Amino acid sequence: MPFEIARFEPRRIALFSGNYNYVMDGPVRALNKLVANLEERGIEVLVFAPTAKKAAFQHAGKLISVPSIALPGRGEYRVALGMPKSVRRKLEAFNPDLIHLAAPDWLGHAALGWAEAHNVPAVSSFHTRFDTYPRYYHMAWLEKHVTAFMRRFYHRCEQIYVPSPCMAQVLAEQDMSPNIGIWSRGVDQSLFRPDQRSMSWRRASGIEDTEIVVAFVGRLVLEKGLGVFADTLDLLKERGLQVRALIVGDGPERERFGERLPDAVFTGYLNGEGLARAYASADIFFNASVTETFGNVTLEAMACGLPLVCADATGSRSLVDHGQNGYLAETVSAEAFASALQAIILDDDLKAAMAANSLEKSRDYSWSAVLGRLYDQYCDVLAGFATDAQRCKRKSKSLPSVTAAE
Repeated sequence: MPFEIARFEPRRIALFSGNYNYVMDGPVRALNKLVANLEERGIEVLVFAPTAKKAAFQHAGKLISVPSIALPGRGEYRVALGMPKSVRRKLEAFNPDLIHLAAPDWLGHAALGWAEAHNVPAVSSFHTRFDTYPRYYHMAWLEKHVTAFMRRFYHRCEQIYVPSPCMAQVLAEQDMSPNIGIWSRGVDQSLFRPDQRSMSWRRASGIEDTEIVVAFVGRLVLEKGLGVFADTLDLLKERGLQVRALIVGDGPERERFGERLPDAVFTGYLNGEGLARAYASADIFFNASVTETFGNVTLEAMACGLPLVCADATGSRSLVDHGQNGYLAETVSAEAFASALQAIILDDDLKAAMAANSLEKSRDYSWSAVLGRLYDQYCDVLAGFATDAQRCKRKSKSLPSVTAAE
């Protein structure tokens, strides 16, 4: 009879995040997809996160509100100043088999300390290049200190998950963690698809049929590359190209960005069919940001059949095949981006080929497959944690909650 390797599977998972339902963004969408998928598998999930008076959407799973304050200078986001006793009691009563941390913030540090004290394995997902943020706020000197801070946090986790191999390579070079796994992202292709394109929607938005619509989708914050986006559009117009910026999203830079691009179409925050229609009704997707670890918006644009122009950074390298479905600009400059956009705008055959290639590549990213692979990694972490002789001895009282497949 062949020998069967025991499979350790979680029954209860506690997820800690700085944002879960009060601002919709790519990481939050991925975390909600994860929780919904885990519950479909029959796994109990308890989410601990700050909350606001008004949620941005109906979240998945059971959410425990952690006391928090508005983040200074970025009041739309909230930060929990640790984990109070009332929250600790709920966590202890839940008795998780695994803890998943979505950010190296104060709440994440408190949860990681709890996990170490109770001998529960903790993993973390890497969603945002926080270490790059200081350069957008005139504090570049702080970047190395943020990187060191993050490194100390992630080295205490059993495993960290990044959305692409190129991001894994960057973090390995930074010695961010000795155990890096891949948690990619998926896209709902029943929603994001090319036939959502609507010329009537474009006309109602004041867009001429002859205009080339260059789309930005995301939070209106400096670290999304808003300055270079606006500079690039200016260059294209100086070159005599008939282009119009389509800006989907909202944020603290909305007013200044509007002043910078007075003829742009600003839709505000969109989701569902409205978001898909906006993507598909554009002609080219432009992402100048270097802070993303993956680029959910880029993948959604691909599923809607758009050519891409993106910064040659970790958030885009795994999605953009240079010269095939778009261009990667080696230097984050308006000149480089404008040249890439101009090449697509002036060549209809190239634009059509890149659009088709984007759509084809997007079909490799389904949520069910992506989340299934993450679940397998959870099981591997539990198996490795349980089979360590020292840990098994210390954890003897809690091992029954983690079941091995017969």
